[in-house]
Amino acid sequence: MNKNAIKNFAVTARVTLIQAVTQKAFEYEITADGKNDPAQESVNGQTLTAAERSQRAQLIERIRANGFVQTMEEAAYTWFNRFIALRFMEVNNYLPSHVRIFSDENGSFKPEVLTDAVNLEIDGLDKALVLELLENQENERLYQYIIITQCNALHEGLPEMFEHIGGWTELLFPKNLLREDSVIAHMVEDIPEADWQDQVQIIGWLYQYYNTEPKDKVFANLKKNVKISAADIPAATQLFTPDWIVRYMVENSLGRLWAEGHGKPEHADWKYYLEEAEQEDAVRAELKQLRESYREIPPEQIRIIDPCMGSGHILVYAFDVLMDIYTACGWSERDAAVSILRNNLYGLDIDRRAYQLAYFAVMMKARQYNRRILRGENQPNLANFADVMGVNNSMLSGSLRQFVEQFQFADTYGSLMTVTAPAGLDEMVAAFHPTIGLDEVQLKAMVKLYKILSQKYDVVCTNPPYMGSSGMNAVLSDYVKKNFPDSKSDLSTCFMERCGQLTSQNGYYTMINIPVWMFLSSFEKLRKKIEVGNTYVNMVHFGRGIFGSDFGTTSFVISKRHINAYTGVYRRLFEKQGAVDSVDQKEKWFFEGMGYYTAKQENFSKIPGSPVAYWVSDRIYSAYNYAPIGDTVIPRHGLATSDNNRFLRRWFEIDFQKGSLLKKCDFTKKWYPMNKGGAYRKWYGNLEWVINYENNGEEIKEYAIELYKCSSRTIQNTQFYFKKSITWSALTSGALSFRWSDEGAIFGSGAHSAFADENILLYALGLMNSKINDVFLNVVSATMNKNVDDIRATPFIAPENMISIVDDLVENCVCCSKEEYDLFETSWDFERHPLV
Repeated sequence: MNKNAIKNFAVTARVTLIQAVTQKAFEYEITADGKNDPAQESVNGQTLTAAERSQRAQLIERIRANGFVQTMEEAAYTWFNRFIALRFMEVNNYLPSHVRIFSDENGSFKPEVLTDAVNLEIDGLDKALVLELLENQENERLYQYIIITQCNALHEGLPEMFEHIGGWTELLFPKNLLREDSVIAHMVEDIPEADWQDQVQIIGWLYQYYNTEPKDKVFANLKKNVKISAADIPAATQLFTPDWIVRYMVENSLGRLWAEGHGKPEHADWKYYLEEAEQEDAVRAELKQLRESYREIPPEQIRIIDPCMGSGHILVYAFDVLMDIYTACGWSERDAAVSILRNNLYGLDIDRRAYQLAYFAVMMKARQYNRRILRGENQPNLANFADVMGVNNSMLSGSLRQFVEQFQFADTYGSLMTVTAPAGLDEMVAAFHPTIGLDEVQLKAMVKLYKILSQKYDVVCTNPPYMGSSGMNAVLSDYVKKNFPDSKSDLSTCFMERCGQLTSQNGYYTMINIPVWMFLSSFEKLRKKIEVGNTYVNMVHFGRGIFGSDFGTTSFVISKRHINAYTGVYRRLFEKQGAVDSVDQKEKWFFEGMGYYTAKQENFSKIPGSPVAYWVSDRIYSAYNYAPIGDTVIPRHGLATSDNNRFLRRWFEIDFQKGSLLKKCDFTKKWYPMNKGGAYRKWYGNLEWVINYENNGEEIKEYAIELYKCSSRTIQNTQFYFKKSITWSALTSGALSFRWSDEGAIFGSGAHSAFADENILLYALGLMNSKINDVFLNVVSATMNKNVDDIRATPFIAPENMISIVDDLVENCVCCSKEEYDLFETSWDFERHPLV
């Protein structure tokens, strides 16, 4: 698949289509800052038809509700979605007419519908009008008419993708589509036809790449402290899941549910299915009982949901796995496809665009198995939250109003929201009469969302949205703090809890996620909550590279049942912490058996913080019987200036008397030594910075109060300033290096420090710089940031007869390191180069 071609097309198509629909709006005298009179009967000297007046009024109403820019965006992506759907259908010969819309049989940009327009058979096509347009050689108008007619003809079987065109979107149909540089010309010529034959891949990548520019804009605004709005959440959080990872998740959840009760279907090619580890007798007995219950589930009763379905990748592969299951039970593919649509698959998303593409992808997968399935009665159980927005409930009363009010921020909360319904909801809907601000379609959409959200599912499988708490708008931030206090730091971890809530007892939930929840102390309660009532079945820990180099990922399958002493299977697909390896390389390692581990989750609680340290040996576990180093050594966060350019200098940039910096009694009046991290260096060094701490930090504290209303938020642990300490760089992609710091220095937020009685400080430095400490640190934190909680957890083993011996060795290391550091001019104690 040529992803560069797909990306270039999608990014360019978005810009081109926005310009095209904006130009069409301008031709109807509708602009961003214009009068935009809906009663206007003529534009540019031309009298409008009744249909045009109606469409123009609809467009103006839409602009007044959503804004001009947002409406043009909506029109552009509506046509983008329709064009790529038609292209997919023509390449795969799924169009009812079997005549190509955009190309000829050779794949060239030469629409067959124009060359064969006289014989064209499309429901609703006015052949007299076609002949008239042909006779007048109005090819552009004819082409527009055929495309719109074809879209409307597809409405009955694919109503959610091809909404009936007759309103304001028809008014904004892009012009000049027959030009050699048009959007559809590039779609045909730039993307190979073979890429259109794998619907999930092409649709998913087109959707993600279409959002490239909006996503870049969102993250640029975040740097300016502009929070992510509800409208921008889809662009900011969407990441397309690589195909083989989707297969791993679905096969090891949906496939496992069936296989453990019935065995794997003989014809199923489940290459990513991880076989269970050897279990103890008691565990095998409990599993046997559990699997008896799986044996009773018929295919048509299995429910699987993707609550963040995006463009439908997971649901489409789940369709294939379900087809394996159905046919193993003797179903025909035609009947199975209908049943899967009606009974098995459920999906939700906040983005209307993604919803339409997911809907289309699922329907095309069904069409692959049943060529007559595109009918109104065969519709999947998919829904989107955007359909219920903009409702005015002021005309409602009683329990119906309370029900509707729950959807006020549906496009922000998405599947995180829970909805309750009054008794007799269906009767209430049947008796409902449309009111100002709420119509029957919106109400039924709410009921559909409620029913999907209130059910339990045998399998929940998703790639959740990724958004840290710092990017959340106030509405979303308040909601997750209230409803997901143990996972509130990121939307993706909130969805870990939500997926568990949606899963039925004895079911499975699986997802790909950022791995910080496995280690950080802020997620300790989440880990304990998961481990109390659930069981880790297996996990693939990818490291960095799945979604680029920005963050690592892990994927896991969890059983909604706690099985004591269960041995899970874990795969570690990276060689070095922080390394960025390609998706293809990780898949290769998966098949080669790299990084295979087994672990009992009960062992995780033996380690402080209960990290998911699946690779730890029994000997490491036993070491945690000793008291942690945090009981003896006090690690602390340092000072954050909030403006390094203002408050920090290199030591050689200031005026001071030689040799005074590390002698407290000779301090200058303004500048003080500052430990600020730096490159890898053990024992001593990286003393390059000084900080303005004049008059006990008067200026820097005033600045902190100005920013944060108090200084203690950033000027922390002042009681430890100027004391002897051990310091280290908090952020590193490799091993940590700990250094001795004499009295007289302040420590910064990038160089945490640890303090202890002098009789044990040297020994502690020796332990912290040891190889075994690297092992312990990677147990409690497999991230690149080693904070003070990670340091506290290392077991502290200090035999009395060894302390003085280690002290001498460490002191010698510090002295040697200092002598070497002072040989260079970057040290403030430099006197003369040794070669001079």
